[in-house]
Amino acid sequence: MDFELTEEQGLLREFSRSMLTATCPPALVRAVADAEADGDDALWQKAIELGWPSLAVAEEAGGAGQGLVELCLLAEEVGRAAAPGPFAESALVAAAAAAGGAPDDVVTGLLAGDHKGTVVDAGAPDFIQAAGSADWLLVLGDDVRLAPAPATRRRTTIDLSRGWYAATGPLDGRVLDLDPRWWRAAMTVLTAADALGVGTRLLEMTVSYTAVREQFDRPIGSFQAVKHKAAEMLITLQGVRAATYRAAMALDAGADDAALWASVAKAYASEGVSEVAGTALQLHGGIGFTWEHDLHLFLRRAKVDEAVWGNATFHHQRVAQLLRRAG
Repeated sequence: MDFELTEEQGLLREFSRSMLTATCPPALVRAVADAEADGDDALWQKAIELGWPSLAVAEEAGGAGQGLVELCLLAEEVGRAAAPGPFAESALVAAAAAAGGAPDDVVTGLLAGDHKGTVVDAGAPDFIQAAGSADWLLVLGDDVRLAPAPATRRRTTIDLSRGWYAATGPLDGRVLDLDPRWWRAAMTVLTAADALGVGTRLLEMTVSYTAVREQFDRPIGSFQAVKHKAAEMLITLQGVRAATYRAAMALDAGADDAALWASVAKAYASEGVSEVAGTALQLHGGIGFTWEHDLHLFLRRAKVDEAVWGNATFHHQRVAQLLRRAG
């Protein structure tokens, strides 16, 4: 399977990273957290200008006609910046609304970014990202429903980069003509992609820090043990990347084993990025524990990505079930 990006995909990554680097520094993430907001209006407007809300909507419905692979590229960059806001989630909701027969005005609002959407597991309505500012919820259970945003209660979590909510009202909505298994797997893979971006940023921060932090008149990055740790982080992230994009490609292709690969990706991401986060903290030493250092923004996001949409244990068991059925 070819994991090389096309020219169009490469440009999507380049423009997304450039925009987030310029407009979403850690100071913005902290400011949004302090305000107990779900995101930043100026950042959301930049996302609209780049066409993120319509990225995975079919061309005949007015979108860019891209797939889950492109949404994963977006989610990875959002995770790398620890960006606050349901960017990939809202794009997925727009794609579902367009594909599932939602009213035209709903599709138009989501596609244009005038409305925001987020995704909820019908079995876990007490943990919804950015529900406080969402207009629509994609509810994934035995069917796929598009529900107006219900009453919610903001939760206190370790993740400072995103707002998380519990629904206090019903999640009733319009049933869309969609397979819930595909959309659940897609959301699972998008979470793995977000974690991959977080892990990538943690590695970058660690390499940068160990290049300037000195002991015995030498940068600690020159010590063999530190080099080995950094290399292990890189190898782990390469595995997470391969599993995540293998799953996204399988889902885009409608492959029979797509659900299997989605669980492989999430299990690998949950375990692997958590290990990367632990190593990053270890190599930063005491400064990594301080509130002033930005490391903790990514550590916290990694821990929540590890848990939502199924932790490693859940997906290991899911892989075993699927392999037994296939055998």
